[in-house]
Amino acid sequence: MSEPDEAGAGAAAGFIDPVSMEEDPAELFAGDAGTLDAEVRRVLVQLLRRKFLLAEKNPAHWRTLLENQQIIESRMHDLFVRLVVDHDRGVAYKQQVRSVEMDVPILLKDDPYNRAETLVLVHLRTVFQRERGTGETSARVDIEELEQTVLTYFDPHDHNLARRQQEVRNAVQRLVTEGLLAEESAGRYRITPMVEVVLSTEKLAELDRWLREQSEATA
Repeated sequence: MSEPDEAGAGAAAGFIDPVSMEEDPAELFAGDAGTLDAEVRRVLVQLLRRKFLLAEKNPAHWRTLLENQQIIESRMHDLFVRLVVDHDRGVAYKQQVRSVEMDVPILLKDDPYNRAETLVLVHLRTVFQRERGTGETSARVDIEELEQTVLTYFDPHDHNLARRQQEVRNAVQRLVTEGLLAEESAGRYRITPMVEVVLSTEKLAELDRWLREQSEATA
């Protein structure tokens, strides 16, 4: 009668064969139960923390995203968050999943643009659309041009010019931080394709009409 093999004996006794240390998943911190590599986790965190991930600004993160898009999408879907990857513009961003058919917990809070930021956005989108319409591959603006245009929509009776200029500059800084503007030199900015994502043609037309009505009302 033949002897049972060691594996069979171990299984019969209720034991599991030990796995070599080399096959254990590497822990990144004590008690780590995660399964993603460190770089993939960093990209996932960036997508959740920031409004956009730009290929131009973060080529390494963009490459990691494309190589691991399916698993990153799966992790975000677990949180009721949708991942949008725009390959043509080189941008990725997230959207809160909303449904009338089920109760969806809201993770992403709205962070709307204030009046000055909206005015700057409308001007940037208009300039970008105009330059693209003439065949230009990029569009640029100066801070003086932005101030001059945006300030025309402020209350003409408000004579605190310094305060209004600071509002415009703060708005520009936020858009630089979010990747809609890239400062090429002091006071000179390149408008990125992200402006098309934030303001669609339809939304631009809607805001443009609203701004004209506001301007006429305060005239």
